[in-house]
Amino acid sequence: MCKNYYPWGGEFYTGSYKINIAVVILNLDYKPNINVAIYGKLKTENIGIEKIVANVISNPNIRYLLICGNEIKGHKPGKSLIALHEFGIDKNNKIINAPGAIPYIENLNNEAIKRFQKQIKIINKIELTDQNKINNIIENYKSKKSNSFGEPYIAIKFDKVKKIDLQDNRALHSKIKINYMGKVKKRGN
Repeated sequence: MCKNYYPWGGEFYTGSYKINIAVVILNLDYKPNINVAIYGKLKTENIGIEKIVANVISNPNIRYLLICGNEIKGHKPGKSLIALHEFGIDKNNKIINAPGAIPYIENLNNEAIKRFQKQIKIINKIELTDQNKINNIIENYKSKKSNSFGEPYIAIKFDKVKKIDLQDNRALHSKIKINYMGKVKKRGN
């Protein structure tokens, strides 16, 4: 597999990077028995979505994203991911029309989101839990001819920290910071 694909770690599994479909699993105990490019669970409507977008657009062969399983109450990450794909984000980084509790995209730029919107066709099967039907959908889309979307797009790059500094108060989420004592504070405080 190309080492440039899937730059943001998480709880996901990869198949062949040449396959055109990825699978997002909501609240469902399911593991595809069919080879897909990448699959994993989505639990949150913010960082979880960011990881999916970053990893999916890093593989230009992925052209379809199947979302299946039961929506997670309160967070509604499946519907929030669909809203991101359809509407994008506003000037405050909130996913437009997202039903989730905290649907903010903090670590992706607009270029990455636009790439996701253009590269991917969403297959919305939220609430579908029948594994045979899910496998049939995967097979159907795998058989569709689709061209690569060009070069990989690496939306998130992490710099290796050369030296640990206890005074460093950076955090992955830009609205919070953690001081050297581990105390969480909102940015600006």
